[in-house]
Amino acid sequence: MEPRPAAAIAAAAVTVAVVVVAWLLPPASASDAAEAAVGVNWGTMMSHPMLPSAVVEMLRANGVNRVKLFDADPWTVAALADSGIQAMLAAPNDQLASLARDPRRARDWVRENVTANLDAGVDVRYVAVGNEPFLKSYNGSFINITFPALKNMQRALDEAGFGQCIKAVVPLNADVYSSPENKPVPSAGSFRRDINALMVDIVNFLNVNDAPFVVNIYPFLSLYQNPNFPLNFSFFDGGTKPVYDKGLVYTNVFDANFDTLVWSLRKAGAPDMKVIVGEVGWPTDGDKNANVKYAQRFYDGFLKKMAKNVGTPLRPGHMDVYLFALIDENQKSVLPGRFERHWGLFTYDGKPKFFMDLGGNGQNKYLIGVKGVQYLPSQWCVFNKDAKDKYKDLPASVNYACSNADCTPLGYGSSCNGLSHDGNISYAFNIYFQTMDEDVRACSFGGLAKITTTNASQEGCLFPVQILSASGRVVPLIFLPMSLVLLVSVFTLI
Repeated sequence: MEPRPAAAIAAAAVTVAVVVVAWLLPPASASDAAEAAVGVNWGTMMSHPMLPSAVVEMLRANGVNRVKLFDADPWTVAALADSGIQAMLAAPNDQLASLARDPRRARDWVRENVTANLDAGVDVRYVAVGNEPFLKSYNGSFINITFPALKNMQRALDEAGFGQCIKAVVPLNADVYSSPENKPVPSAGSFRRDINALMVDIVNFLNVNDAPFVVNIYPFLSLYQNPNFPLNFSFFDGGTKPVYDKGLVYTNVFDANFDTLVWSLRKAGAPDMKVIVGEVGWPTDGDKNANVKYAQRFYDGFLKKMAKNVGTPLRPGHMDVYLFALIDENQKSVLPGRFERHWGLFTYDGKPKFFMDLGGNGQNKYLIGVKGVQYLPSQWCVFNKDAKDKYKDLPASVNYACSNADCTPLGYGSSCNGLSHDGNISYAFNIYFQTMDEDVRACSFGGLAKITTTNASQEGCLFPVQILSASGRVVPLIFLPMSLVLLVSVFTLI
């Protein structure tokens, strides 16, 4: 889901309290961490990234030994060298056309991103060719190029001598298979009709090369997309009517979804094909069901399930999974929903959001956060209530701020949804100010804003102070003519 077109209100006070307590707790040592039962997805679509080496140190301290990336950016990948962490690198969707068109491009990609990183000590295990390329929202853009790109990538790995230990895969969304509406059980599942022949070819190619099928499964999206979906069926602690299918009992949507894939693979001629769950998780903001309470409930049940190696009714045993995602990403597309920027187990500054035991043993503890994170000065940009003609150009100013920074916590059902009229304005101004590295010019808005050293957080809503970007890349400060600003419309906040 990086980026991915898609689809009880969060107690924001709890969210803030959890983060504050996490800051105060003494850090655990790396020796205290048991090996995690799962891997994690590490996305980097944020305005102010943390130092990759510090993130890797955090992963090791928490016992995480598998990471799935969405590209092969040298700055990130280099930090994995000699870390003991297995890596899935990726060629993004925008590279599929060139990889499909010219086998030499695949050979170059392998030389630059696999061979070079192996030589540097990075433990590369998989190469993801694209990411969810068959989503219906892509309107078929990648239908004809994904399979050729996959074949060229695997051939390049083979020619480089890595084909037996490094496999090319295609992470796919669970929407590539389904069961009919009149028979919504796993055994009725099959690959989507419009791509069935293509999927059969891809499955057989992967199977022949002993490569796994990588699928992204999101119980949250089942709930988000269907208002009548039974809430408790999204979790792993029962409380809802089970689904019966050919003598098997399903008590949660994850198992039902996974086994629908297994049935689809059977019908495609690969009944025993290995499956990796490339993404699974629960967001903590941006929707009425995206909150800390539900996320903690989901992960608690899911991780206990993974630790027990019970698998699913149709495919019992160990499962390979990667949680989505590691850190909140404030530059992801919000077209699928405002929750897209809030999938992280950690906040933007590397703090754990809630109690979580990656080993699945049910221990009530915080993960170890990222160390050495530095912040900008403790100051905030807020609405200047004393400004002359304070409501003149105000809608355009707020919309401009939210078009260039992350105002998703202000949306319906989100953590800052309860702010007052003036509070909404201040949040918008401050998040823009922080995104622009607290540049004083970013707290003007024609005299409508002012800088304060008094913490502007209010009513359980956290007004963040941004961290120092480890990338050294400064966010450009751009001022638009007011005639253009008036065209911007993201939220109706005032």
